[in-house]
Amino acid sequence: MKYVLVTGGVVSGLGKGVTASSIGVVLKACGLRVTSIKIDPYLNTDAGTMSPFEHGEVFVLDDGGEVDLDLGNYERFLDVTLTRDNNITTGKIYQSVLEKERRGDYLGKTVQVVPHITDAIKTWIESVSVIPVDGKEGPADVCVIELGGTVGDIESMPFIEALRQLSFSVGQENFCLIHVSLIPVLGVVGEQKTKPTQHSVRELRALGLTPHLLACRSAENQNAHHSILQQLNLLSIARPPDLRDWTKMAETYDNLTNSVRIAMVGKYVGLADSYLSVVKALLHACVACSLKPSIDWIAASDLEDDSAKLIPEAHAAAWGTLKNAACVLVPGGFGDRGVRGMILAAKYARENNVPYLGICLGMQISVIEFARSVLGLERADSTEFDAQTPNPVVIFMPEGSRTHMGSTMRLGSRRTLFQAPDCTTSKLYHNSEYVDERHRHRYEVNPDVIGVLEEAGLKFVGKDDSGRRMEILELPSHPFYVGVQFHPEFKSRPGRPSPLFLGLILAATGQLETYLDQNQNSS
Repeated sequence: MKYVLVTGGVVSGLGKGVTASSIGVVLKACGLRVTSIKIDPYLNTDAGTMSPFEHGEVFVLDDGGEVDLDLGNYERFLDVTLTRDNNITTGKIYQSVLEKERRGDYLGKTVQVVPHITDAIKTWIESVSVIPVDGKEGPADVCVIELGGTVGDIESMPFIEALRQLSFSVGQENFCLIHVSLIPVLGVVGEQKTKPTQHSVRELRALGLTPHLLACRSAENQNAHHSILQQLNLLSIARPPDLRDWTKMAETYDNLTNSVRIAMVGKYVGLADSYLSVVKALLHACVACSLKPSIDWIAASDLEDDSAKLIPEAHAAAWGTLKNAACVLVPGGFGDRGVRGMILAAKYARENNVPYLGICLGMQISVIEFARSVLGLERADSTEFDAQTPNPVVIFMPEGSRTHMGSTMRLGSRRTLFQAPDCTTSKLYHNSEYVDERHRHRYEVNPDVIGVLEEAGLKFVGKDDSGRRMEILELPSHPFYVGVQFHPEFKSRPGRPSPLFLGLILAATGQLETYLDQNQNSS
């Protein structure tokens, strides 16, 4: 196994994740098989309990792993399917070591950071790196490891030491260290200053690791792949990189002139990273339609009646933005903040034939709104927001845990069976009988109210294999009004957009019927 380690210095947020992903793309373009590992030096065992405000989006994998958003970058860039073990955290490492200590595996020895924690890190990396993630048999050729945080952070010290030991144990020709650093530009003339990077490299070398390359956010083409291949002794088997598909995608996007306005009505709109995969899925769908996405972020609470009294300018601006949009998207989230605003957005989209896509919470919102507005059940609600509601149309899952937060939801890839072959969603998925998508939720539509909802016109066209869990809803009387309990954004890829996001953009631009007719004729 060849290892490429990506570290960062000077400041955080330099783009180590995109750098690591791009390195993987270039190596893959050279004909090599690539896998990825992200190391996060925090004590949480995973990202599942972390606030999007604190940490950005929680990315969900097929196996239900709740992981850092950089793993989403890896999957999108490399078109691979990673596992929860591809995300290493301090919490996971210490948990595994303490479990061994409790079992007596260390035979009475004093358990220490060195060698027990560092050995656990090395063992984890070496075992995970050989797990195939590209659908082929056997291990990859190269494992790209990203070390989160900044060199010098006290919490990353055990990982630095473990990686130092790994570099010696695997041999110099099997280890390449790339250090991502900041080159600040000072003064009117724009002079580049390398001193911060010098200090960062000195810090890294003092810890026993010497970079082979520095990535300094340059726009120049410097044939980095050649240097990496040379360090890893792979020049003889690697081919020249074939990046024609990526180049074509980039050129296509750069030359687009028309755009589509998308109203994103959510809870965490102050931080785009909170909905990173949704943004990427919209980008993939828009490019497939030869459009640039123009996302208008709307804080759901600004749409509420209380906002009209407290901050009338924000209220008016939010409604003006919503009414100017070609389509409306309500993404996932937890808690009751902004729910009334989301309900108003769903009501507006339904009543005005504006294309609507509700994801997870966004689907539940559309059920609550329909029950209130169409069925006349004014207090219809989710028990998440009102435990005493007389009309619980969304309820807590029976197998969920109310005492533990992490990994107690319905997580990972689950199968949804289409109930109506002629429904819009089935057609978007090329008339498949089922679809496997990733989930992350604790609440679901109450199966006891399905009958009355369907009698009033809301159709549940996708269910799980038990027939009791509602996965997809549509409003047949509407041009495009779709809600899904799963998160289709997690499996969207450049050049292969999520069918539901594609459907939303096609509907927003009046192209959906033509697209579906062409799909039907071709099949």
